Order: sequence, then structure tokens, then C-alpha cells
Amino acid sequence: MFAATAIDKTDKTAFYRDLAAQLKALLDGESDSIANAANTSALIYQMVPDLNWAGFYFLASDEELVLGPFQGRPACVRIAVGKGVCGTAVELDMSMLVKDVHDFPGHIACDAASRSELVVLLRDDDGVFGVLDLDSPLPGRFDEEDQAGIEQLAAIYVAASSFED
Repeated sequence: MFAATAIDKTDKTAFYRDLAAQLKALLDGESDSIANAANTSALIYQMVPDLNWAGFYFLASDEELVLGPFQGRPACVRIAVGKGVCGTAVELDMSMLVKDVHDFPGHIACDAASRSELVVLLRDDDGVFGVLDLDSPLPGRFDEEDQAGIEQLAAIYVAASSFED
């Protein structure tokens, strides 16, 4: 049975390295994409400080993301590609680090308490198929080190999971 262990949060590079090792151990031997998304979001929500939401949105079509497994308050179920931070990340084909969502044109406020957001793309050999989304009630919560660390966690999730229909 997996049990998350405390990680020193004073050095972000080391924190994300250790969190990546825990995620690999958690997902080891499991390929179900939904189960892995559920456990990935749970581990991130438990271990990354100052979050109020951590979860997945998956492309249901070229025009729309649909809510996947997450931790936090109830969320928007459908997000159009090109709308909000998640949809904009897919449209622009890039991760999005937003220091203050109130300054982001077209931000979708699923939780009014959210102030900053980090969205990283989920990509396999066929291209982008979804996003991993983190929200925080603190403005400026995320920086480039967080983005690199969460991108690494997203890559671990993708590598561990099977996306066969």
C-alpha cells in the first residue's frame, strides 16, 4: 500500500524531485488513466502547499474540455477550447502560469476563492489530450519552478497511463 511521506518544502527543486519519485511509486503497475488521474490529483492536492483545487480536464472534442478526476470544490464541467485559462492553454498549445486570475481576460471563476492558476498540457504521441490544472487562493502562488515541477508530474502521469479506447 502506498503512503505519501512528508517532503521538505524549503527547496522547490528538491521538493518536486521527491514528489515525482512518490508519484512514480504511486502509479507503478497501474495503467488505468482515470485511476491514475484520481491518484495524481489526490497526491498533488495533499502535498503541494496552498492549493484549493488540483485536477484534470480532458479533451472531449477539438472544441471542448470535460472535467476529469480532481480534488477540491465542485468545478466547471465543460470548458470551451480558447476560453478560460485551461481552454487558452490548449488553444495556444502551451502551459499557462497566471499570477492573478482577476487580470486574465475571460477567466472562468469556478471557485471565487481562486486567485492564481497553473495549467500544464497533457500530451502523448497524438498531441494534446487534456490539462492538469492547479488553483490557489494566493495571488502569485505559482512560479516557473512550480511549472517545471508540475510539468514533470504530468509527464509521469502520461507515461504511466494507457489511453486506449
